[in-house]
Amino acid sequence: MGLIVRHDLVLGRILTRYKRFLADVELEDGSVITAHCTNTGTMKSCWEPGDRVLLAPATNPDRKLKFTWIACERDGHWLGVDTGMPNKVVAEAARQDALPGLPGLQKVRTEVKYGAEGSRIDVLAEDAEGRLVFIEVKNTTLKVGDLVCFPDAVTERGRKHLRELQGMVRAGHRAAIAFFIHREDVSAFDAAWEIDPEYAQELDSAVQNGVELLPLKVHLDVSEDSAGKWILGWHLSGLLPWTRRFSQMPGL
Repeated sequence: MGLIVRHDLVLGRILTRYKRFLADVELEDGSVITAHCTNTGTMKSCWEPGDRVLLAPATNPDRKLKFTWIACERDGHWLGVDTGMPNKVVAEAARQDALPGLPGLQKVRTEVKYGAEGSRIDVLAEDAEGRLVFIEVKNTTLKVGDLVCFPDAVTERGRKHLRELQGMVRAGHRAAIAFFIHREDVSAFDAAWEIDPEYAQELDSAVQNGVELLPLKVHLDVSEDSAGKWILGWHLSGLLPWTRRFSQMPGL
């Protein structure tokens, strides 16, 4: 079904999201619960009131919020809103030698300290020649027409990560920025120039300086079992093209 599969999800309909971390959801039995939202971004184009959502029950019985918002259905297409899942899927794909654009990885580790600015790399591996490969993963959901874009808000942290990756290339290693395209109703990727032109320019510079860009196509496989539990599988199916709309314009 996928690289990673959740078998225990619960269906509901979102009513509202507030305080960044909270979402009120009506379950199928008519009860209303408050779910945890891991996505601290604006989540533009991700949801509207009444959309179907998938929630993961908390495994800790003492946890105050008993559910976490995992995915949402927009206009007949499922998209992922859990920001912790992209790192897990990319790391597992690297371990299985199934990461599009970066074949032959081995010795995969996660959350390793690195860089001149005190960062942690999402995934660190070695390639077939023994070179270190630093992989930064970005959950990417902002839909602009037929494009999916990153970021959905100004991100100094994102620019720092691009600087760190370029530093690794200068040190003789490999580095990649993996945009985890957490929706399927898009045809190409680009930086969100209108939202954060400084990030977009830094991304251009990073690629020119040897950082590998991976717009990862993510397939979300959703089904319901005989017990009424919902199943969600994540699978990487290739790379989207990078459509650079404004990077070649004078003054950018």
